[in-house]
Amino acid sequence: MKAIDLNKVNKMFFSGIGGIGTSSIAKFMYKSKKQVSGSELVNSEIVEQLKKIGIKIVIGQKAENIKKDIDLFVYSPALPYNHVERKAARKLKIPEISYSEILGLLSKEYNTIAISGTHGKSTTTAITGSIFEYAKKDPNVIIGSKLKQWHGNMRMGKSNILIAEACEWKAHFLELHPNTILINNIELDHPDFFKSEQDMINTFQKFVKKLKKKDLLIINADCKQCKTIETKSKIFKFGIKTKADLIAKNIKIKNQKQSFDLYLNNKLLTNIETHLPGIINIYNILGSISIAINYGVDINSIKESVSKFDGLWRRFDRVGYFDSKNKFNLIKDINKVDFKNTKLLISDYGHHPTAIKQTLKAVKEFYPNKKVILAFQPHEHTRTKVLLKQYINAFDIADFVILEEIYTVPGRESKKEIELISSEEVIKKIKKHNPKLNIVYAPDNTSVKSLIKSNLKKDSIVIVMGAGAIYNIIKEL
Repeated sequence: MKAIDLNKVNKMFFSGIGGIGTSSIAKFMYKSKKQVSGSELVNSEIVEQLKKIGIKIVIGQKAENIKKDIDLFVYSPALPYNHVERKAARKLKIPEISYSEILGLLSKEYNTIAISGTHGKSTTTAITGSIFEYAKKDPNVIIGSKLKQWHGNMRMGKSNILIAEACEWKAHFLELHPNTILINNIELDHPDFFKSEQDMINTFQKFVKKLKKKDLLIINADCKQCKTIETKSKIFKFGIKTKADLIAKNIKIKNQKQSFDLYLNNKLLTNIETHLPGIINIYNILGSISIAINYGVDINSIKESVSKFDGLWRRFDRVGYFDSKNKFNLIKDINKVDFKNTKLLISDYGHHPTAIKQTLKAVKEFYPNKKVILAFQPHEHTRTKVLLKQYINAFDIADFVILEEIYTVPGRESKKEIELISSEEVIKKIKKHNPKLNIVYAPDNTSVKSLIKSNLKKDSIVIVMGAGAIYNIIKEL
């Protein structure tokens, strides 16, 4: 790729602008006073938000959308090489760059904190950004989800700090130039790209090798895969079970909150309280605090910011609840909801077996007397096939499971891959493992919605989970 100087770029076109990552960079560039436009296959919530701030977007992707006066063509990583707009850009000799490459260019201009790991990247990035914002460090943040206080998936600040979610899919994070890397955990995912868990670990190792001696690596000391990573940089460890620089002890759950004592170098710093449930979120918070401490944020700012943080879009997102007449109400203030007497609706992006297990465990801990209805859509046939043994026992503690047909990512899976497995086959395996589990098949969203409504009882909690089209049920409900 020919070197691109973003300072010399004015007019930019984003193909696939509605993607959660691509849209964040498009918005960042628009706020940097660039002329930004783009295209998307279909309209969406994200597209509408971009239009509202003034970005011109064409619905429908075709060669005519690409004009020769464009300085830089940016494309979503989901778009193949032979995509009609990518071909048109090359024909007009417009410089072409992916979302991950442009994030890499941005990272060169800042003191960049890259937050990585199989699970918890978005939440950890959001918590870290919120802590820095609360401490008046005015960070720039690029995130793979949306945060209410930022009205979207990015924050533009005036400092030289960039906090960025670093995605491992197709080794995209290797485009970044970080000063600090956090690895929350490493577990096999994206089997369409990684040959094995060791292959994935090796890729994380390549990422860490980008750090210089004066830079910083922060790792989860309880993750055995993370402990295999070597670095020439400074290292800081956090954990719960093993020896680390930063440790959480005495974890307690009460009144839909959890708290823990925070120790730094074996000295009690403070007690941390959070609205976020589950052990995974203790790790997410510890990772964020590790970054904040190393960047000089005072402990009172950390404590107050974490206590106010109530989650982000599609990450254990307590969207609303059904009242006694099954009328839906949005949650505006989590502290004012009577969870004991409502049927809570949770939206979650989780699609890995570990994420399913952790989410179900968190729900049972926070709401022990509720019946959990889980509507789940597997994401990609290859992932479902490779991780099948883990999926089989991932649902054990749910009370009622609705398994929708596997989501096919447009343009990413071949016919052969799609024919590998179906949700009906997964259900057969699950029933063989756990005959007592109440699990049913749903071919589409309409069937899922009908099954949820017909099984909704006064002591229910509904979780709509998956990275595919199942999310649309939330709006319909």
